[in-house]
Amino acid sequence: MELLVNNIQKKYANVTAIKKLSFNVQQGEIFALLGPNGAGKSSLVRMLTGFTSPDSGDISLTIDGEKHTSIPAYTLGYLPEDRGLYPEKTVVKNLLYFAQLNGVDKKSALTRAKYWLERFDLLDRIDDQLKTLSKGNQQKVQLITAVIHQPKWVILDEPFSGLDPVNQEKVVTFLSELKAQGMTVILSAHQMAMVEKLADRMLLMNLGEAVLYGSLTDIQQQVGSTAQLNAHFAKPVTTEQLKQQFQEADYQLLNPTTLLLSLSAQHSINDALSKITALGDLTALHSKEMDLHQLYLNAIANHGT
Repeated sequence: MELLVNNIQKKYANVTAIKKLSFNVQQGEIFALLGPNGAGKSSLVRMLTGFTSPDSGDISLTIDGEKHTSIPAYTLGYLPEDRGLYPEKTVVKNLLYFAQLNGVDKKSALTRAKYWLERFDLLDRIDDQLKTLSKGNQQKVQLITAVIHQPKWVILDEPFSGLDPVNQEKVVTFLSELKAQGMTVILSAHQMAMVEKLADRMLLMNLGEAVLYGSLTDIQQQVGSTAQLNAHFAKPVTTEQLKQQFQEADYQLLNPTTLLLSLSAQHSINDALSKITALGDLTALHSKEMDLHQLYLNAIANHGT
């Protein structure tokens, strides 16, 4: 059971939200949709869920021999970025309502609700009105509503929103468990560290186009990025000095005396070190592999240039 997206395009008036986009999502994987605001992620999700249709190209998903042009509602769990719960109702009434709406009997729904509430340290709030919970705890309840009916496919739009680092880790564990249960998770998020821990593959979008696509290893190979050098200087370095030595997309001045330089396969390490030392007296120099956060920033900065 594989979701295939082939050369789709979507326009709204004079704006092209999606431009000839192609990718696939494999059954049982965690697939991340990444990109800045306005990249086209929301337009894509609306087409994947069947709320809208592509102007051209096609989406296909075959389930039990039947071909669908979107992920059918009966097999889908969905977490919207904007909450869709009932704040005046209790936590348990919200969960039971959405479970029964998706065909789960009341007894099973209550068992599942208690299971997930306990996992999220919310079982003692089961009879509290939803509006009395913090923003982060409401987000956890919203997450449970997306999976309480045990769908085969789950689309989660910003699941880490409003959560502190401890609860973000709980969501990482939650998503890993969904995968272990055989659910296919499509995840849209801005927390690169969380995505790097979770995603089997990812699609980085910008301005409606695919910029990078594949596993983290695939993306590193596509970018040709190898490492970063973090250089600390005794005296401030000016942007004029940096522009003389490096391409603007390759460096980031973290503060007046700290430079972060991104190296690609085309860079000579000796040449880079020579240029760094020409900027001034070094007090420290560290190297590390480029993480997803920096790959993301570099790709967006270079897209369309």
